[in-house]
Amino acid sequence: MKKQCHNPYLPSWEYIPDGEPHVFGDRVYVYGSHDRFNGYAFCLNDYVCWSAPVNDLSDWRYEGVIYRRTDDPKNPDGEMCLYAPDVTRGADGRYYLYYVLDYLPIVSVAVCDTPAGKYTFYGYVHYPDGTLLGEGINDQPQFDPGVLYEDGKVYLYTGFCPRQDSSRLGAMATVLEPDMLTIRKPPVFVAPSLPHGEGTGYEGHTFFEASSIRKIGDTYYFVYSTNLHHELCYATSKDPTGTFTYRGTLVSAIDLGIDSYKPADMPVNYNGNNHGGIEQIDGQWYVFYHRHTNGSSFCRQGCIEPITILEDGSIPQVEVTSSGAGRTLQGKGSYPTYIACHLFRPSNETFSVKPGFWLDCPQPRITQEGRDGDENPGFIENLRDGAIVGFKYFDCQDIRRITVVVRGGSGGTSGGKGGVLEVSTSWDGPSCGEIPVGTSNEWKSYSAPVTVPDGKQALYFRYKGDRGISFASFILE
Repeated sequence: MKKQCHNPYLPSWEYIPDGEPHVFGDRVYVYGSHDRFNGYAFCLNDYVCWSAPVNDLSDWRYEGVIYRRTDDPKNPDGEMCLYAPDVTRGADGRYYLYYVLDYLPIVSVAVCDTPAGKYTFYGYVHYPDGTLLGEGINDQPQFDPGVLYEDGKVYLYTGFCPRQDSSRLGAMATVLEPDMLTIRKPPVFVAPSLPHGEGTGYEGHTFFEASSIRKIGDTYYFVYSTNLHHELCYATSKDPTGTFTYRGTLVSAIDLGIDSYKPADMPVNYNGNNHGGIEQIDGQWYVFYHRHTNGSSFCRQGCIEPITILEDGSIPQVEVTSSGAGRTLQGKGSYPTYIACHLFRPSNETFSVKPGFWLDCPQPRITQEGRDGDENPGFIENLRDGAIVGFKYFDCQDIRRITVVVRGGSGGTSGGKGGVLEVSTSWDGPSCGEIPVGTSNEWKSYSAPVTVPDGKQALYFRYKGDRGISFASFILE
């Protein structure tokens, strides 16, 4: 099969959340934090970069490590982690990386002559008297920098506002000099936190973290994560340091708010934080976001969806999909299950939106074998009775048979008869066919006749069985 776009857009063994996409020249570069497979905390690895040609978002290239945690003078032993960064090109043509170490309230900056070369430490954002931003008498802690250089000014957006902390007022915008470090105008608040959101228009979608900024025409778009955690929302303003007006939700990693194929308040995955940004790539706008894998908050992977900017500047919320930038996948050939965009057990009581919720062992999860850095393909583990795996969307033409690759189902000393994977085109729709699966401790293929209607379709697999299985891939024939 020809290589296609899909989610996650990077290899299944790569964990790059908080992705900030930027087009420099004829390539798009993604800068994010770097989770560790089976990690015990957020962002344990050094910064790396991936890039792709603007005309082919299926062809991602690993650019290598661009900055190590020990490169910051305040972190020589590497005891602190590198949280979500952003990059902008300065007046001198160089590229500036803004970031925050997890235990410090200040903003660090590194610089490089190329978008994805080796960045070197440059300095800390500071007031003209040398006081570091975040350490001033009236400063709030800095977090998750989003940055935009324009006309000799640097606009820096930061903030972290836990739900019930009334001391955190909201997202901040700070203006820097062309040296990329010195503050020209001190922080002002541009979007409210939860305790300060009443009467602002942000009710229900107040600022939490994940500041990101873009300019489209004469309008500034501020993208951020809300106190619901799973969603990225946006606000707009004609003034980069003025009050931003809340406009709506861009994407929810669990599709809350989408009512086209399910109730709007029904999530189709498990909740966790979110962070990303928007970018125009080869004439099309996209939103970058992340999902959670491995039954943990600490193994996040980047995803992408096309978005549409309407004439009034609004952006309708988009569904999460498996096809991502490609919009549809070919309705023939083999697909790995780690590209699932839906994974849930609707009968399970934990199938509810709980901010910060981590998957527990009884839940299905996307995972891999080996250690962090091992280039092993991802798969779905621990599918139990009633669990649903969903993939969107395929251009289906004359599909008459589906083969699945699974393992497990063995009952050990208590036996086990295997189970069935029921196929449908909606999570609660009629069956298109059933694929009986046996019990095996090794990966094994099972095939059965399945008739899928022609056209653009989602595919859902519902497992029925008394023993859990792992699900590696499927073939559409």
